[in-house]
Amino acid sequence: MSAPEQALGRGWQANLSLGFSYAHGKTVLSERQHQGPLTVQRPFYPEGDICHVYVLHPPGGVVAGDCLTVKVHANAHSKALITTPAAAKFYRSEGLWAYQTSILTIAATASVEWLPQETIIYEGAQVKADTTVYLAKDAHFIGWEIVVFGRPAAQEGFAAGQVIMLWQFFHEQQLCYRDRLVIDAQTLLANWGLQGRCVCGTLFAYPASKASLGVVQALIEDHPHCGVSMVGELLICRALAYHADQLREFFQQIWQALRPEFIQRTGCPPRIWST
Repeated sequence: MSAPEQALGRGWQANLSLGFSYAHGKTVLSERQHQGPLTVQRPFYPEGDICHVYVLHPPGGVVAGDCLTVKVHANAHSKALITTPAAAKFYRSEGLWAYQTSILTIAATASVEWLPQETIIYEGAQVKADTTVYLAKDAHFIGWEIVVFGRPAAQEGFAAGQVIMLWQFFHEQQLCYRDRLVIDAQTLLANWGLQGRCVCGTLFAYPASKASLGVVQALIEDHPHCGVSMVGELLICRALAYHADQLREFFQQIWQALRPEFIQRTGCPPRIWST
């Protein structure tokens, strides 16, 4: 998704490119290029060989006209976990859109865990968020997107604004899944939409088995506003909530339950999640 000409030059044009490679018994951050206010801290290795990276956006919020792009390339045998140190914030707009684009390319035998903290959409914001995942044969991916509409703690709703979220998955260069979600004030309140719940999230995992599906089905039994399905080998879990921490904790449970099958490791939550 490219920004329209009206947005260019009106805000931050930020780009971050990360490459991961397997060398000397562990995954290393072999490429790191950035332009504008997007960067990463030094890699962490709480599991020994898996590279944990925190993506930083120093301004702390995204305004109309900003265009943020993150590109990740995981080479063969590499294992990367990518998260953020805090929630992302998209502020009110007077008409221009704010753009966030993520492109994840995962080579054969590599794995990427894409686990950003929630995104808070302020009332009146105009946001387009586009995530594309390119999977080679035998690539592995677990990722989620958690979105909060308005600021419930400040008694602010989402009576104006719009968010367009697009997820695309390509397997061996062939499109295998495309999901486009448009949320505005009407969608937020409608029975066919979010039913007044201001937090929504989607978790994806690939490649999933029937056993994976059964694990998630068992976890959502006590969560009436959650659902799980499979499209080919792509597992998709959707959930609604009133509070971001509720949904985040629930998705963390699913991630920890699926991780042993997907990357042969037990859950190792990034330390930043506890601060």
